[in-house]
Amino acid sequence: MKLAIATLLVGSAAAFNVKEAVQVGAVSGALAFGIAAPAFAGDVGAGEQVFNANCAACHAGGQNVIMPEKTLEKEALDQYLAGGRKESSVVTQVTNGKNAMPAFGGRLSEEDISNVAAYVIATSESGWDE
Repeated sequence: MKLAIATLLVGSAAAFNVKEAVQVGAVSGALAFGIAAPAFAGDVGAGEQVFNANCAACHAGGQNVIMPEKTLEKEALDQYLAGGRKESSVVTQVTNGKNAMPAFGGRLSEEDISNVAAYVIATSESGWDE
C-alpha cells in the first residue's frame, strides 16, 4: 500500500507541479486509509434560506432580540462567540444551542447548519442589511 501511494505521488509530481501532487497525494492517501477529507464551506445562498426560515425571528438583520449585545455583527461574534468568528464556531452554537438559543442539531441537517454558518460569517463580513 505504501509503495502504491509513493508511486502515485512520484507520478503525480512528474505530471503536475509539486503543490498539486502533494494535494492529490494527500487526498488519495486519506481515501486509501479511510480518513475523511476536510469539509468544504457551506453554501451561502442556501444558508440565507435556512436563516430566514429558522433564525430570523430572533436574529433579523443580524440582531438579537433576546440579548441585544450578542448580535451577529462581526465585532460581536469576535467578542462573544465561543471559538471565535468562524464557521465551525457557528456550527457548534447552532447545533448545540447556548443559553436562550435552542439547539437546532435535531431539527436541521448538518448541511443546513453548515450552510447557515457560511451565511452568518459571510454576512457578518459584508454587513447586515437592516
